[in-house]
Formats: sequence, C-alpha cells, structure tokens
Amino acid sequence: MSAAAAVAAPAGRSGGSLPGIVRAELLKLRRRPATWVLLGLWPALQLVFSLVIPYVSYTRGSSFEGIPPEQVLTSTLPDRLVGNALSGLPLFGGALLLTLGALLAGSEYGWGTLKTLLAQGPRRTTVLAGQLLALVTVLAATVVVSFALTAAVSAGIAGAESAPADWPAAGELARGLGGGLLVATTWGALGLLLGTALRGTALAIGLGLVWVLAVESLVVNVAAPLLEVFDTLQRALPGVNAGSLVASLAGADTPVRTPGVVAVVDGGQAAWVLAAFLAAATALTALLLTRRDLT
Repeated sequence: MSAAAAVAAPAGRSGGSLPGIVRAELLKLRRRPATWVLLGLWPALQLVFSLVIPYVSYTRGSSFEGIPPEQVLTSTLPDRLVGNALSGLPLFGGALLLTLGALLAGSEYGWGTLKTLLAQGPRRTTVLAGQLLALVTVLAATVVVSFALTAAVSAGIAGAESAPADWPAAGELARGLGGGLLVATTWGALGLLLGTALRGTALAIGLGLVWVLAVESLVVNVAAPLLEVFDTLQRALPGVNAGSLVASLAGADTPVRTPGVVAVVDGGQAAWVLAAFLAAATALTALLLTRRDLT
C-alpha cells in the first residue's frame, strides 16, 4: 500500500493536473519491482536469442537453424541493429509489456486507490491520460535501452571478429525506434484495457498471456495453413502485425529468426493495424473508466 499511497499524494497536491498524475504514475512504476523485472527481461531475452546464441554457435563452428557459420556471424553485426533490437517485441516482449499494462491499471482496483485518487478532483479521462503518458515514457526509454545494448554487443562482436561495423543510416534507425515504440505501446495499451475491463491483475495477465502465447500461435501455425478463413483472420491479429512490422523494419534481405517475426503483411499495413489497435484499446479503456461504477 505504500506505493499506492505515493501515487495518490503527489496527484492530490498537484490539484489533479495531468503533469502531476504523470509524475505520480512514473513514481509508482519506478518503485514497483515488477516494472524493473518485466522491462529488464525484454532486452535480456532479445539479446540472448538474437545475438548471444547465434554468436556462440558461430564460435563453435556449427550452423544455426541450418544457416552456415559465416552467415550467422553476419546476422549479429551492427548493420543488422534494427532487426536485432526489435526481434523480441512481437512475442515474448509483447507478453511482458501486456503484463505491465495490466499491472498498471488492474492494481488500482486491487489496492482501492483509484477511488481515492478520483476523490481528490481529477477527471477519469485525465487519470487515464496520465497512465498512458507514463507508460509511453517508460516504454520509449526501454526501446532506447534495447537499441543501445544491442549496439554495444554487436560492436563487441564486430571488434572481436575483426568484422566491418557498418551502422544503419539515421533514417533507418529513426524508423526502427518509432516502429518499436508503436509495437510496445500497442501491447501496453492492450494490457491497460484488460486490467481496466477485468478490474484486477491476475485474470487480466492470464488472459493476455494465453492470447499472445497460445491463441495467436494456434491460429497462425495450425489453423491458417489449413483454412482460408483463418489465413485471412491472422492478418488482423496484433501479434501477426507486430511481427510483420518488425520484419519490414529489419529489411527484406535480413532474415530474423526470432519466433513471431514473419512478414505476413507489408510494413505499411502492419503499422496502420497496430495504430488502430492502439486507438481502439485507448478508446475502450476510456469508455469503461468513465461509464462504469468503480465499486
């Protein structure tokens, strides 16, 4: 309850203003151990799957997923920075960020702090805007950290192997950062919607993980190859579009072997679908928050 009280106090002192609520939400996220665990696991897992395992395979002189050692080394070099830095977002990164969003919204009901906060004056939509802005802030910082860590490890590999360190152009890097933030924010907003709709964390997180790790996987890998209706349906799923956007940002000639990164649709369509999911999740969360009784 101490973290929850820390949220309510700053917001109250600021008169329910949006900047005050954003500061309070950031304080809550910073003090919650789960935030550091979830946001730390994403870059860590991404580094392991996109760089560490392939490089270890190369040093042992063995192929990796049928790819010759020389091509494996090429896939870990700095010119592949964008694809490697984003490779974990569509699947396991999405599951972690959806969990973070569900915790951010659902814990307010479990702690009973949402009613306390609203009693101090701010509008419900202002509270939601503060939560979203705080979420986007921490996600943007994590995307930058993911790129920085990937760049450092890639540069280290290039130096150890005396390989060329050709970095992506500024425009490509900017598109990668923007695309990564879009994917991350969409997953976080969907988690925020689940936490608000279910007024708690446990069921929201459970359903979110089942969707990301099981339902979409079954539709894509089992149903879509067999039935045309599911092949069409998968093109509207958030995970599929996240994977397609990452594949597009990585480049057509840059295979990304991380699970979930497959170019099912083109990058432009994927970006629009994700933006639609983000807008719809935000609107539905606002509708639930403003129309429902908090009891």
